[in-house]
Amino acid sequence: MLDQTLAVVLAGGTGTRLKPLTAERAKPAVPFGGKYRIIDFVLANCLHSGLRRVLVLTQYKSHSLQKHLRDGWSIFNPELGEYITPVPPQMRTGERWYQGTADAIYQNLYLVERSGAEAVLILSADHIYRMDYEAMLKAHKASGAAVTVAAMEVSLDEARAFGVMAVDADERITGFEEKPAAPRPIPGQPGRALASMGIYVFSTGLLLDELQTDHDDAASSHDFGKDILPRLIGTQKVMAYRFGGDTGRVTPDRYWRDVGTVDTYYQANMDLLKPVPPLDLYQEDWPIRSYQMQTPPARTVPGTSGTEGIFINSIVAGGVVIAGGSVQHSILFPQVFIDDGAFVEDAILFQGVQVGAGARLRRCIVDKDVVVPPREQIGYDNRRDRERFTVSEQGIVVVPKGYRFS
Repeated sequence: MLDQTLAVVLAGGTGTRLKPLTAERAKPAVPFGGKYRIIDFVLANCLHSGLRRVLVLTQYKSHSLQKHLRDGWSIFNPELGEYITPVPPQMRTGERWYQGTADAIYQNLYLVERSGAEAVLILSADHIYRMDYEAMLKAHKASGAAVTVAAMEVSLDEARAFGVMAVDADERITGFEEKPAAPRPIPGQPGRALASMGIYVFSTGLLLDELQTDHDDAASSHDFGKDILPRLIGTQKVMAYRFGGDTGRVTPDRYWRDVGTVDTYYQANMDLLKPVPPLDLYQEDWPIRSYQMQTPPARTVPGTSGTEGIFINSIVAGGVVIAGGSVQHSILFPQVFIDDGAFVEDAILFQGVQVGAGARLRRCIVDKDVVVPPREQIGYDNRRDRERFTVSEQGIVVVPKGYRFS
């Protein structure tokens, strides 16, 4: 079935809640984990699942994303019918941007038709997880479903941010409500709900028909969760596929995160620093591929004071130099420089950040190419931080790309 499946990755969202990290880049292009971009996880899942025809629908501030796809994901052979193709908005159906997830695919319907695929796998580019899509596709075919929706169990509090579904004993979806104020619990599990992951398998013919119907409906918000799925339940066989149940070839870490806010993004990065990370990046036959710039190895050296540079429980990328500074429980992207006596704790520093001598940083995210002056402090004075930077609900300070200190 893999060679008869087209994967469509939705990568056009504005990522408003993740600003200022998305002020100059699309959310799927935001760096993650010391060497990756967020979109690398869904594309790695496609690669390892055996999917070789992938459309990436871009839109908002997509230059960084397009460049990353070119440099890191030009790996398939178009002569063999394989591709990972970025598709910017074509405005083939009118002079407007995408109006919703369903409208994004509707505006590129000709690409779906031209593919000749029997099934379409619809994915989001802004979640952190590992999943074998082949196992889901097999379950879709075996059940004879018209649509299959990936689902996971979450707490009732978390469920308010998701589409919540009800299923019968055979996992057929009998009800679906987008972001309910009072989520319906799983029978026998009063504190848990079954939430949609925004991953759908559609039989192609049904998808084409439903997208046209949705387009013609002036009252529709053109969203899969709000409009299309509720309409299909009861008239078509719509099945749930439990994430982490039949794991296929990927180790069953069952980790999935929507990194849509500064706090969730920060926490997902910090998860990688736990003694046993909940997300397994070390499965040898399921690596997360990404573009890697050519840099020398990371190193620590004594600073001008003679103090040895150290890092403790941290992720340190290539080209990093810790010259007499101290880095603890932090993530450093390539080409970061930590000067003598600087102290960095619980921080995420993007590519090219320079931390001056004696500076102190904690619980912060510093975007690309920021030069932190000597003896500067970030994360220690909440009032002063809020006057200069974005500070999240949980107190994470975000220094925007290229910020210049006065």
